[in-house]
Amino acid sequence: MGEKFEILNLELKSGDTLKLKGQLPGDAKNFSFNLGQSANDVGLHFNPRLNDKTIVCNSKRSNNWESEQRSGHMCFTPGTDVKIGVKFTGDKFEVKLPDGHEISFPNRHGYDKLTYLSVKGDFKVTSFKYE
Repeated sequence: MGEKFEILNLELKSGDTLKLKGQLPGDAKNFSFNLGQSANDVGLHFNPRLNDKTIVCNSKRSNNWESEQRSGHMCFTPGTDVKIGVKFTGDKFEVKLPDGHEISFPNRHGYDKLTYLSVKGDFKVTSFKYE
């Protein structure tokens, strides 16, 4: 695993949008980010697998993964700068991909706020904000 970026005291509420910018190295294979309340309780696990041309979304409860949702929409290219936006609407997460495509994933745990963010793998975070 390459980079790891972690925030434990996030204050993301319904209606907020998280914006992540970063760089994918030339040999990038996959990366993931997790939004939730801890490393063991994740509302959104977002995992583009560049080699498989698949984006996997999932959630984790008490350190147990739930059922995967897969999308064949791959717009991540190794060696590029990437912008991702995640809008938390309360009942779901709307992930806006760099090419404008959107992936929606339900808030299975009914979180009203998110306090945890981690980014792992082949993604170097260059900027991060939420509004």
